[in-house]
Amino acid sequence: MINKYLKWLSSESNSIYWHDSAIRSEQVDAFNNGAVGMTTNPFLINATLRNDPEFWKERLQEIPKGLSKDEKVLALVKCVTGFYSDQLMPIYNKNIHGKGYVCAQTNPNKTGDFQYMVDQAEIYSKWAPNIVVKLPGTRAGLKACEVCAAKGINVAITVSFSVPQVLAAGKAFQKGADEAKEKGIKPGLGIAVLMVGRLDDYLRDVAHDTQSIVTEYDINHAGTACIKRAYDIFQERGYEAFLMPAGCRTADHIIDLAGAKMIMSISTKIAKMINDKKPDTVERIDKQVATDSVERLLTMAEFRKAYEPNGLLLDELITFGATNRTTTQFIESGWNPLTEFNY
Repeated sequence: MINKYLKWLSSESNSIYWHDSAIRSEQVDAFNNGAVGMTTNPFLINATLRNDPEFWKERLQEIPKGLSKDEKVLALVKCVTGFYSDQLMPIYNKNIHGKGYVCAQTNPNKTGDFQYMVDQAEIYSKWAPNIVVKLPGTRAGLKACEVCAAKGINVAITVSFSVPQVLAAGKAFQKGADEAKEKGIKPGLGIAVLMVGRLDDYLRDVAHDTQSIVTEYDINHAGTACIKRAYDIFQERGYEAFLMPAGCRTADHIIDLAGAKMIMSISTKIAKMINDKKPDTVERIDKQVATDSVERLLTMAEFRKAYEPNGLLLDELITFGATNRTTTQFIESGWNPLTEFNY
């Protein structure tokens, strides 16, 4: 299906469109509409291997039997991301920053283990030059981001839902990238993810539980308000990392950011929502979320944590409610099932 809006977004604005799925049929459709990169995670890897076994059968036969649990998952992740890295290599070879990459996420069971993440990132980075290693937005993950960036490894901070998290990610990547330059190493790609829709999901539950005065409209624009605020600060500070809206739930999560110099992670479901809505092809990144909505949202302590640049301390990042919810999903519906996957 032709998606005129996504074609416009990817060709006539500053925004970069990446596809959010590892299912082959969805990937083909997305790239026909202008996608130039891909995001994956343990949940998406598990989903494509189980839902499309015939497609992956031949590649899976190349994986040795008898691997340990971690070795098996790494082999399965490499099977999927390796295929897509090959598919994306012609785009990557055009040497346009932010285009031609595929993400591979580290073990979500280890979001507090700095050295484990660095070691795993170094393994991933050797698979292909266009692999982006996804690390969690925790204190340990941010430290790993800085170390990896200093080595020239492509890194993305994910499982991230707040302005303080993405600002810390931008700072960590910049510090590492600057160190790489001093050593004569070309810095890799840096990405700071803000899971706008997943933040909205979390705040909706909090609002219901606390009988908040916020409206559903407010909730649906909370993540957007946060990433717009972060974007302004990124521009002021000159961070080289791209912000990435992800975990979207509505078409507006993308439409309201159009024109931003961001890498946008867009699933097939969201692409269809955008197509059905038929929005005008205009840039909206400079249009702020309604002041009265932000004021109502600011009555919620959990929104203030996500919205204010100093709303969360480094030690609090791993404990934020949205972080815990998403980490658990990646473990229970992604990484751990892959340890039991039969091929």
